Amino acid sequence: MTKKFAAINYISCLPEFEPTFENLFATRKGAIDTMPGFVDMEVLKPSKQGEPYLILSHWDNKESFDTWTKSPEFLEGHKRGFAMLEQAKQEGKPAPMKSEFKVYKIIAE
Repeated sequence: MTKKFAAINYISCLPEFEPTFENLFATRKGAIDTMPGFVDMEVLKPSKQGEPYLILSHWDNKESFDTWTKSPEFLEGHKRGFAMLEQAKQEGKPAPMKSEFKVYKIIAE
């Protein structure tokens, strides 16, 4: 088995923010790609409006994922999205997206 650990980020977007969100990934800088223990990543678009996007990343182990989430590369990779959240907050608007991470140990491929 080549994939041992997966992290899934469930991201819910306001409908009007979805094109911007998709563009964030289409123009990503790839900061995650060079992290030790990173295997690959998929961005899954929901088939029904209102359901979350799934960002599925595979890792050698949970420790590699945890290192990523605490790294300068993580902040660099997410700074555009964080800036959009901060701008909405300063303008008194609802957050254009919300994120929830869940992690899994892979037991079969």
